[in-house]
Amino acid sequence: MRTFGKWLGRFLALIVVLAVGFFTFAPAYVEKSRNAVADHDPYPVSDAARALHDTLVVGDLHADPLLWNRDLSKRHNYGQVDIPRLIEGGVAVQVFTAVTKSPAGQNYDENSAEAFDNITALAIGQLWPMRTWGSLLERALYQAEKLHRVEGAMPEQFRILRSRADLDQLLADRANGMQVVGGLLGIEGAHPLEGDLANLDKLVEAGHRLIALQHFFDNKLGGSLHGEGNQGLTEFGRSVVAEVARRGLLLDLAHSSPQVARDVLDMTDIPLIVSHSGIHGHCAVKRNFLDDLMQDIAATGGVIGMGYWGEVACGNITPSGIADMIVKAIEVVGEDHVALGSDFDGSVSTAFDTSELPALTHALLEAGVTEAQIRKVMGENMMRVLRARLQ
Repeated sequence: MRTFGKWLGRFLALIVVLAVGFFTFAPAYVEKSRNAVADHDPYPVSDAARALHDTLVVGDLHADPLLWNRDLSKRHNYGQVDIPRLIEGGVAVQVFTAVTKSPAGQNYDENSAEAFDNITALAIGQLWPMRTWGSLLERALYQAEKLHRVEGAMPEQFRILRSRADLDQLLADRANGMQVVGGLLGIEGAHPLEGDLANLDKLVEAGHRLIALQHFFDNKLGGSLHGEGNQGLTEFGRSVVAEVARRGLLLDLAHSSPQVARDVLDMTDIPLIVSHSGIHGHCAVKRNFLDDLMQDIAATGGVIGMGYWGEVACGNITPSGIADMIVKAIEVVGEDHVALGSDFDGSVSTAFDTSELPALTHALLEAGVTEAQIRKVMGENMMRVLRARLQ
């Protein structure tokens, strides 16, 4: 019996060691495989491009590093975004979105809302608080808490933006030489509301200012671009859209069905955004709205964020490839309505990370984009929409 107890103790100790090893190393392994940056030689950056880039106000409408357990206050050699690399890349404002649900077998064509949820497994595997394991609202609140901890760790280099005044102060400080990045919180799909409009107050109180309606599946607000049929807004969805429009919040149509986008266009008069996408005329895939719908969204005074991953860019994800997509976007929706929306750290592979954005400025110059257009695309258009919506 004593021998059995000894072996049982050893077995339990082995289980503990294996569990500690799994929870320590597995999440980082998963992230490295999901957010890879392709090996590459340094991209060219001319003196003229570097000088221009140093004068730009750069903004990015969409990145998902809050989904992972990396400390964003430190520079890492994996993943695509952290505060030190944002500073290196000259980024003024980065939108950080909270991903709260993602269906197993996720694809661009059709997903069931009832499919196994990958984020539940990720939350458990990364040892997020137990309150997040069964609540989409708590996942969004927790990811906001993570970004607030980053702000607390490096207040001179990073601050969360809640208002137009915050934005204006950030840009003034940067113009005076401060190396500081502003972060704007958002949700990727409004399912964290959990069907209750009152939960919008909790999200706003936590700092969330950008509300995307859908992600990869139909939800209580309406249809997803990747859901089961081109469903429009539900009555609950209409109530959420009306409330978002009433407040100083940004409304994001990325991942919404075309019918949801049309419904939103019909019932609002605010500048709308598609935070991370491509242009159908450049890359004719379902993930990119048809050009006429993009033009109608642009006509609200809104912006379309250009993504950096292969499915929206038809494969060429080098800086020159993204520049070619931006050239087409300017042709389709106009120079006042194109922005950046990387989808960095959103389980996408890219050919550069955020520290390498000067290479995109170089590629845009090489593609014949004017300096004035580059200023707009790299951030001025985004800042205009932020100022129009934030209160």
